[in-house]
Amino acid sequence: MLSIQSRIERTQRLLRMLEQDEPLLAIRVAQLTPERQRSVKTYAAELTARTRAELDHLMSEEYLSDANDPTPQPAD
Repeated sequence: MLSIQSRIERTQRLLRMLEQDEPLLAIRVAQLTPERQRSVKTYAAELTARTRAELDHLMSEEYLSDANDPTPQPAD
C-alpha cells in the first residue's frame, strides 16, 4: 500500500494533468457532434472535481494522522 504522501503526490500530479489538458481537450473534440463534445467536457469536469475532492480528503487524512502521531517531533 502506498503511503499517504505518495497518494497525495499522485493525486496532485493527476489534477495538474487534467487542468493543463483542458484547453487541448477542446481541440481534440472539435470534430465531434455538439452532444458528444458536451458529454466529453462534462466527464472531464466531473473527473477533475472528483480528483480535487479526493485530494482534499487525502490531505485531511494526512493532517489527522499527523495529529494522532505520538512520535516526538524535534524542536526548532
